[in-house]
Amino acid sequence: MAKIGYMRVSTLDQNLDRQKIALDEIGMDKYFMEKISGKNKDRPQLKNMLEYVREGDVLYIESISRLARSTRDLLSIVEQLQEKKVELVSLKESIDTNTPQGRFTLTIFGALSELERENTLQRQKEGIAAARLKGKNFGRPKVKEPQEWDSVVALWQKGDINAAQAMQRLNMSRATFYRRLKEYLN
Repeated sequence: MAKIGYMRVSTLDQNLDRQKIALDEIGMDKYFMEKISGKNKDRPQLKNMLEYVREGDVLYIESISRLARSTRDLLSIVEQLQEKKVELVSLKESIDTNTPQGRFTLTIFGALSELERENTLQRQKEGIAAARLKGKNFGRPKVKEPQEWDSVVALWQKGDINAAQAMQRLNMSRATFYRRLKEYLN
């Protein structure tokens, strides 16, 4: 029987320290750690962990949200663990899937985690919509064409100057010049 720890944060900027400290107190035999969104099960270390665990092992997580963000994914992962006869323990929620009550509570917490994620996405959409109503623009800012654009492009098209010279005169990067040229010619 091995104690396996799985830790996840959503972005490279975040760190795993808090989760590692909590799991270190129990004493893990092996860790699987990753910095990737939990929006689905397509995560390299999650897959490695699910392949690694064996009958009798116990998988420890700091909280359910570290394992899955959707109830469907959570229940699918738990089912895979159960098929391998691997117990799941979530420290934050005090859940142990070795008991019927633990499995029931896990399902409820999974649904609550999914609801919170959906609420967060809804609030984000509403915030963006409200910002747009106030005139906020998103994405790359539109850059005004330099006043000499038409004349420089005409010189380039006639072959009087090359592309590098046109970019220099317009003070544009190669990518910007060709993207603008594509827009201009269409």
